[in-house]
Amino acid sequence: MSDIKRNIKRGNLMQLLMSVVIIILINVIGYFVFTRFDLTSEKRYTLSENTRNSLKNLNDVVYFKVYLEGEFPSGFKRLHNETREMLEEFRAYSNNIQYEFIDPSANPDKKEMNSLYQQLVQKGIQPTNLQTKNKGGSSQQIIFPGAIVSYQGREVALPLLVTQMGLAAEAQLNNSIQSLEYNLVSAIRKVTIKDKPKIAFIEGQGELQRIYLADITQSLSEYYAVERVTIDGKINSLTDHIIDSTGNIIKNKYKAIIIAKPDSVFNEKDKFIIDQYVMYGGKILWLLDRTFASMDSLQGSAMTPAIPLDINLDDMLFKYGVRINANLALDLNALPIPMVTGSIGNQPQQTFLPWFYFPILTPTSKHPIVHNLNAIKTEFISTIDTLVAPGVMKTVLLTTSKYSRIVNAPTVVNLEILRQDPDERQYNMPFLPVAVLLEGNFESVFKNRLAPEVEETPEIGFKENSPATKMIVVADGDIIKSQLHYAKGYPLPLGYDQYTKEMFGNKDFILNCVNYLCDDAGLISTRARELKIRLLDKTRVEKEKLKWQLINTLVPIALIVLFGILQTLWRRRKYAK
Repeated sequence: MSDIKRNIKRGNLMQLLMSVVIIILINVIGYFVFTRFDLTSEKRYTLSENTRNSLKNLNDVVYFKVYLEGEFPSGFKRLHNETREMLEEFRAYSNNIQYEFIDPSANPDKKEMNSLYQQLVQKGIQPTNLQTKNKGGSSQQIIFPGAIVSYQGREVALPLLVTQMGLAAEAQLNNSIQSLEYNLVSAIRKVTIKDKPKIAFIEGQGELQRIYLADITQSLSEYYAVERVTIDGKINSLTDHIIDSTGNIIKNKYKAIIIAKPDSVFNEKDKFIIDQYVMYGGKILWLLDRTFASMDSLQGSAMTPAIPLDINLDDMLFKYGVRINANLALDLNALPIPMVTGSIGNQPQQTFLPWFYFPILTPTSKHPIVHNLNAIKTEFISTIDTLVAPGVMKTVLLTTSKYSRIVNAPTVVNLEILRQDPDERQYNMPFLPVAVLLEGNFESVFKNRLAPEVEETPEIGFKENSPATKMIVVADGDIIKSQLHYAKGYPLPLGYDQYTKEMFGNKDFILNCVNYLCDDAGLISTRARELKIRLLDKTRVEKEKLKWQLINTLVPIALIVLFGILQTLWRRRKYAK
């Protein structure tokens, strides 16, 4: 009997030793071979390849000061937890990710706390005023859902709450959580990038003045070296022409160019230079008005003409696969503008009424350029038709709402439309395309149009077809235009409307367009990831609260008791034999 006991003890000891050895081996292997397991259906905790590469290439510490600490409602608590988990996931791939969570309201010194509030606002983190409900009523709380990201003396502000017009607060929080990986890795890129690719705004044909582009230029400069170029017939304005022992080398100077709201005719030589920029793989963001109408003309009159605007680009765009129509799209989902509707004493009374000529575009496409974007405001926008262009794929990025219609130019824009109730039966042309992405191999608009001696001149290096490249055409030049402060004249953030006090998604749209054109596909694909966040039915939760509390409390206890009873019965039956 003693031999049997010794064998049992020896066997147990061997099992213990083997278990310890296996655990040690697993840890040793895990130290040298890194892997993580994500069992969620949508791979919530699996970082994209672009993110992993960005983290592995860090050569110094990126520090996150996250101002999202304290007692919050459940939605913001979830944003807090998801942000911490995402930063921990980043740390698993790079020891150069460090962070701390700070409660800006924790300082007992009110003066110092208010000073910190001002610093955060100046750096670009906007406060959110929460109204929380409790048994005693409700209370207000100011939080700063954002972070300051620093690297080698450089800093950028990172908003963690992605606001979107027309969405409930919970849906906005869910979209913010869904966008976390993109926003965090985008902030890392902003502070760490050194050799910025070059992009250029084209000037010389009455494009938007620099003051209207000040905010978007500043935002683009976080990613790119932004220049301004006047073509003026110079063959080397967009491309470098180098002649050496190997022959004639032509390459583009810029990864992308932006043509923003020109109002004057492009001559054929400038068009040729732009066309050849495309033929050598260049990318273009076209922001064009095909119909001219001005709100300034309505300041002193109730009517203004809307006339076709021909800047001699129709044949180019037609060849590339689109046509901007000489019309205006009207939409019941429109930006309100102030309208004098009466007076009290000597004081005019203003009412905000929807101005159907300023459609608000709510992106519905799943394309990464517009996925999860806030609504975008426009002014006197036209429609776009897609045409047959072999080798070119067209993707509609933005459309009007299902309650829209068109009026062909020339026409008259009349403020009286504000005083009338719209007839919804007239707004029966749904989802009119107004922004289109073109991708593929483009054919030169000058093919078979040049004299042989010009085509064959090495210094010109004429090409009939492009390699795979892309361009985006938007039928509204004002989509990139910042408003100027009505009293002081300084430029406001792109997308901000000073009359309604609303912030629209224009800036994010332009940034995404340029990112996509500049082949930052990894960054854009990260933004397009969709995480399914399962929401609880609040009405059902409130109605069945007691039932589920009892189930969650009593069922585990009952299961343990049942297991104990079954185990006791089993042991009695076994040893009774």
